[in-house]
Parts: sequence; C-alpha cells; structure tokens
Amino acid sequence: MRHEIVEKNLGLMIVLIVVVISGGFLAEVVPLFFQKDVNQPVDGLEPLSALELEGRDIYIREGCHVCHTQQIRPFRAETERYGHYSVAGEFVYDRPFLWGSKRTGPDLARVGGRYSDAWQRQHLYDPRSVVPESNMPAFPWLFDNRVKHTTIEARMRTLQTLGVPYTDEQVASAASDIEGKFEIEALVAYLQQLGTVISDKR
Repeated sequence: MRHEIVEKNLGLMIVLIVVVISGGFLAEVVPLFFQKDVNQPVDGLEPLSALELEGRDIYIREGCHVCHTQQIRPFRAETERYGHYSVAGEFVYDRPFLWGSKRTGPDLARVGGRYSDAWQRQHLYDPRSVVPESNMPAFPWLFDNRVKHTTIEARMRTLQTLGVPYTDEQVASAASDIEGKFEIEALVAYLQQLGTVISDKR
C-alpha cells in the first residue's frame, strides 16, 4: 500500500530518490575527502617533468587510455600479473585521472622500467614486431613530430594553481627543456615513469 503511494506520487518519489542518493554520497564519498591516504601523495612522488607531462598529453591525444587502464585492482589475479595494486596517493597530481576498467591491452600502471626505451620505441613504431599477437595500431608519426614547447609553461602554471608542486624555476625552464624533442621521446619518458614510485620488483 505504501509502495503504491510512492509510485503514484511523482513529487514524493523525486524527494525520496534525492534523499537516498544524498545519503549514499554522504556515507561513501564525503569520508574520502578526509582520508590522508587518498589525498596525500605517497612517499617519493614527484610531479611529472615537462617532457613526461608532454608525453602524458600525447598518451591522451592518441587514445592510449581508451585501451589501457592505469588501475590495478587489489585482486590476486591482477597483482600477480601487473604488480602492486594501485594506490590513490600515486595519482594525486593527475589531471585527468586515467583509471578505468576497459582493457583491450594490458594495464600500464606498473609498466615503467619493465622494458627498455628501445623496446618501447619499437613497440610504438611497429607493435607486431615485438608482440606478434598485438592488435595495437602503430604510431610512426611520433618519430617525426616535435613536441609543442610553447604551451608547456601555461599548462604547468595551471597545474600549479590546482596544487601540483611545481617550482617557479621548473615552470620557467620547461619550454627550453623540451624544445626540439620528438613526441616519441616524450611518450616513452611518460611510460617509463609509470608506477615506479611504489617498488614492486618481479
């Protein structure tokens, strides 16, 4: 009977839905704002260098994040394959976050240092030459295109305002640090630092 009253009264149903969603938000999300391990960087975490930041932008531009997550869940099957599970404190400087659940390719959260720079370059130039069963597309233009060094300072200043601890010296020297570099150098630099703050040698 009471159920019918709610179903037939649209206004009451809307109010009850808002109450339920608000209660869930207060119980599940709000406490996270006050947990140190969610809001504080893990020991040793440094913001991305100018070259790594350019590499991250290329990673997003080329859609790498669509097929590769950067989030290892705390399940044995995942930690045995990829390494230590992802910790929120590793990603406090990331804008946007690249967590997710879509894995056409392997998770890359701990790929840093697992392969040499030369392997990464070859894999990006011709994926099937190193992983024959790969369905990843090739990215040969990364070897020809140079990074856009003129916009890096503005991006780093914006990240500074969002709490990323770049020094003024790092921001001021960013453009000259990456001028003349190729996009492949930036992307490989970004990949090689992924997951290296938490040590999990395998």
